[in-house]
Amino acid sequence: MPSFTAWRTPGLIALAVVVIDQATKQWAVNELVDSNIHVIWTLQFNLAFNTGMAFSQGAGLGPLIAVVATVVIVWLLVSLRTEASRMSMWGMGLLIGGAAGNLIDRLFRGDAWLRGGVVDFIDFQWFPIFNIADICINVGAGLLVLNSVLSSRRERQAAEQAEA
Repeated sequence: MPSFTAWRTPGLIALAVVVIDQATKQWAVNELVDSNIHVIWTLQFNLAFNTGMAFSQGAGLGPLIAVVATVVIVWLLVSLRTEASRMSMWGMGLLIGGAAGNLIDRLFRGDAWLRGGVVDFIDFQWFPIFNIADICINVGAGLLVLNSVLSSRRERQAAEQAEA
């Protein structure tokens, strides 16, 4: 079982992501009901509820998506015992926090359990509308992929040096 210190950094990052994500979503739900807010260029804040997955695909699959998100969160928490790099800790914290933030919406923002729509409000008008949790999921996944590539490269170089 991983020690508390192995969970501390990603846990704090995930907690911060959930708090910021839910606070911004609550702001969006309160302030964007009747109108959009133009920010700059094509960026606007525009309230939408997504009952599907990324890019609004799979509308109505909320319960299945919630189960998959829960499995991913648990898998990442379990894998913390083998990951020690700073980049992987940040990646896991961002990914867990983002998944948890959207899972909270699915659990509590609907008429029935797991039937809620994820609050999206960041709208470039030429890209699918998204939220803070989505940003964290993508950045976290990118960090985990980058960490994997760099780790395998380091391992390969160490093996080559050991052979020489």
